[in-house]
Amino acid sequence: MTLCSQEAINRYKIMWLYVMFDLPVETKTQRKRATLFRKNLLKDGFGMHQYSVYIRHCASYGSADVHIERVRNLVPDEGSVSILKVTDKQFENTIHIVGKKAKPPPATPHQLEFF
Repeated sequence: MTLCSQEAINRYKIMWLYVMFDLPVETKTQRKRATLFRKNLLKDGFGMHQYSVYIRHCASYGSADVHIERVRNLVPDEGSVSILKVTDKQFENTIHIVGKKAKPPPATPHQLEFF
């Protein structure tokens, strides 16, 4: 198998996780819990894509499953959280529009993950 075909296969194994949430923020306690949830997502390597949408690159299905379980353990008692797994190949088709100008999605990080 050539390097090019290996890279093509990897684009279907590398995952991006989208965490989308709607948490109540009517009381002080709810606001604290929502803030803590967002801070913990950042600690776990997620980046804010939109206010209630965070994304994270995962090198494999196994890594994605680890982070999904971490998010599951972070979810407050109230609110709704959804997680979408997307392959790197699917992610490359993301269209991100800011104002009137189209902007490409963030590049796949060139980092080695140890988990």
